[in-house]
Amino acid sequence: MPSTSTRPAFELRIGEVHLTVQRIPGWLVTALATAVGSALAAWFTSL
Repeated sequence: MPSTSTRPAFELRIGEVHLTVQRIPGWLVTALATAVGSALAAWFTSL
């Protein structure tokens, strides 16, 4: 039976540091989208 290897969603390698994220949680995507949307709205209204 072949092993099923999935690719990580995010992989960072800098020297000795190796960070691998297998699955990005939905709450994190929502929080980032909200923060970016709020920052853009504040920036556009300050122009």
